[in-house]
Amino acid sequence: MKYEYVLAVSCLFLFIGCHQQNLESLSVISLNEGWSYKEVGGNHYGAATVPGTIHTDLLNNGQIEDPFEGTNEKDLQWIDKKDWVYETSFVLSKETCDKDRLELHFNGLDTYADVYLNDHLILEAFNMHREWTVDVKSFIKEGDNKLKIYFHSPIKRGLELYDASPYAYPANNDQSENGGLKNKKVSVFTRKAGYHYGWDWGPRFVTSGIWRSVELRCWNDLNIQSVYIKQPSVSAEKAKLVACLDINSEKKINGEIKIFNHSDHVEVANMTVQMKKGINNISLAFEIINPKLWWPNHLGAPNIYNFEAQVLVDGSIVSKKSLSIGLRSVKLVREADKDGESFLFEINGVRVFAKGANYIPNDSFLPRVTKADYEKVVADAVDANMNMLRVWGGGVYEDDYFYELCDRKGIMVWQDFMFACSMYPGNDEMLENIEKEAIDNVTRLRNHPSIVLWCGNNEINTAWHQYGEGGWGWKERYSKEQQKEIYKAYTDIFHKILPKVVADLTDLDYWPSSPQAGYEPNRHASDVTTSGDMHYWGVWHALHRFEDFDKYKSRFMSEYGFQSFPDFETVKTYTTPNDYDIESDVMTAHQRSGIGNLRIKEYMGWYYNIPKDFEQFLYMSQVLQARGICMAIEAHRRAMPYCMGSLYWQINDCWPVASWSSTDYYHKWKAVHYAVRDAFKPIMISTVNKGNNVDVFVVSDLLKDKNAQLKMQVIDFSGEVLFQKTDDITINKNTSTKLEVLKTSNISHFKKSENILVLSLFENGKKISTKIHYFDVPKNLKLPKTDISIDIEETKEGTYLNVSSNALVQNLYLYDKRSGLVLQDNYFDLLPGETKRIKVLSSTYSVNLDSVNYRYIRC
Repeated sequence: MKYEYVLAVSCLFLFIGCHQQNLESLSVISLNEGWSYKEVGGNHYGAATVPGTIHTDLLNNGQIEDPFEGTNEKDLQWIDKKDWVYETSFVLSKETCDKDRLELHFNGLDTYADVYLNDHLILEAFNMHREWTVDVKSFIKEGDNKLKIYFHSPIKRGLELYDASPYAYPANNDQSENGGLKNKKVSVFTRKAGYHYGWDWGPRFVTSGIWRSVELRCWNDLNIQSVYIKQPSVSAEKAKLVACLDINSEKKINGEIKIFNHSDHVEVANMTVQMKKGINNISLAFEIINPKLWWPNHLGAPNIYNFEAQVLVDGSIVSKKSLSIGLRSVKLVREADKDGESFLFEINGVRVFAKGANYIPNDSFLPRVTKADYEKVVADAVDANMNMLRVWGGGVYEDDYFYELCDRKGIMVWQDFMFACSMYPGNDEMLENIEKEAIDNVTRLRNHPSIVLWCGNNEINTAWHQYGEGGWGWKERYSKEQQKEIYKAYTDIFHKILPKVVADLTDLDYWPSSPQAGYEPNRHASDVTTSGDMHYWGVWHALHRFEDFDKYKSRFMSEYGFQSFPDFETVKTYTTPNDYDIESDVMTAHQRSGIGNLRIKEYMGWYYNIPKDFEQFLYMSQVLQARGICMAIEAHRRAMPYCMGSLYWQINDCWPVASWSSTDYYHKWKAVHYAVRDAFKPIMISTVNKGNNVDVFVVSDLLKDKNAQLKMQVIDFSGEVLFQKTDDITINKNTSTKLEVLKTSNISHFKKSENILVLSLFENGKKISTKIHYFDVPKNLKLPKTDISIDIEETKEGTYLNVSSNALVQNLYLYDKRSGLVLQDNYFDLLPGETKRIKVLSSTYSVNLDSVNYRYIRC
């Protein structure tokens, strides 16, 4: 998009000295109330909630059972084969109807929707990811107005497109069989959240409905449609900025444009401009001296500036728009080196190790996600010492509030476009639809400082594997001519349309596909590539051992993971006691990876004794997951600066299920989330068994060196000290440092099945990091019987549990058998003679000793 570019000199006078009259005419009328739904040709009808979905409306009206309970999912597949009509009415005054412009704006329609206003067809929508605006001045009337939306079945529309296509497209995660479609994978033909059709962690609920808000926008003269604060040059000394405004004017008009920095209470730019009828693209350049920069979590404050753009006519404000942004420089650094090519993010000139997770939608039914849900998942990331979330390409471009939270909390966002694990049609209609989808969402999200990268898709480059052998066997299904057609669509979308939108509308870098070993489409990623990013699934899919995380390292690990079950309280929300077997029908229905439950059991047998008790097995699955993911994170961080990112799969769930998540559907922390919090701390001690020796590393994300003392002790499981030493060390800034090798052959009476290594870092006498290292896998350890003591301490600051034991306890899990106990720490190792003081963060019931239970690893 081209902007009329005018250099505007900063006024630099106090905002409080401005006294313009506010004649802004924009009014926004919410149309979310009074909706009803009815089944076309059927008997289901009732009051509707907007935003909402047909599934949740049917549930709220008692017409279906809870989709998440038991095996109800399979009984609800009829819903997506039906058409549905939604209707409401609203009353407008003459004053509103007389305004120059009246627009109906739909923030999200899911998905094939014919919109009627007062019986006039005004819109045919066909993309869930787009916003839709219609000028309704000629259709609106004073008094009563009727709004009707006819939602066509996404499955029937998809089948029409499938049958008209000369061939089917690969879409591995489309659970067409569960939907009664046999092998007809229709998801690729519809621009809709891919996970709605099922995934290997999610159910198949292909929704329809008004999934985001509806509003009527009315104004006179002109309206600021959007403001973008471009950041061509940002440093600690000066930020050179450009305010880019899109102004929709009803007529040719002279006006004055002003930009205010409310954070510093100054006007920073103004200009006089003659606007034409229609869209006016105006730019104003300005500077901020010594700006307060936006920083990722733990590297500095995520400072936010509040700006306001105003358009004045004859000295009065006729339109204004506010926005909050963070000032930062961001760059994806890809530099050739002796190993290959780097892949890392540089923020404000600092090369940052990305610590975080992949993020999926918080619910199968998106309108049920509340602000509290967003606040919890972002807080969970911050509390686990993360600085990045990857918004994965099989979901949705998230709600603005999610990005606002990431802005405020210093969480960088790797943002995928919504394409994942499929090839897509490349006809003109589809390409135009995709381009407009990209423009809508990049425009909406581009002011968020948290977004540091736009990525074209998830895993498609690797899966199709156009050049050479490899991939997922997709292209081999097609003739050479068909391969050419399908791949042309791929390059049109991911190497032409999407990068152009990003370049035209933002200052950010674009990455075509994750994973990829380089920007060019022939640079396919693998487990051994030394450039680009990597998805390593040797652990899990290929039965690699956890120790192989240390072997297969990448420049940036953007996916890896391991599954666990949620805790027993969550499992009880979708089961009955008859289902308490990991191979029961219900437990299988809530495990979408076909190999999942038995794969967990197989890995468990490698490292632990497999319990027969159902509840203990659920607990042990979480302990196992925590072990694997922590071994991965430590391997990645030890490899700094060769590796500069570690994003595990995944932080959250969209329903209660066995999955790769670290927090379950109810945002309860699994064992792995507590472990990740420790593994992602700014300063971390890491250890690796190397035969009879132990390599010791210290890793720091901080931007200054530290002098510290490292204390090492080898003790037995009862606490007797066999060996100890303390060394002065330097913790080098923003890198990994190998400290020394501990040779166990030099320790008298050493037994790897009966001893542990305890490492502690001190700075000026204060402990800043600890690590407990085991010389053997847990199932080989000769763990003693323990006497665990728990006391409750009430203080002004809250309730605490004081926990101690006479001998080593591994992965102690404390819980309230009545449910609802949330602790500051859990699933921890308890050293012999140690008393651990744990704060109670929340509890459904008052905490008492009779209700506090525990689990731990038993011989």
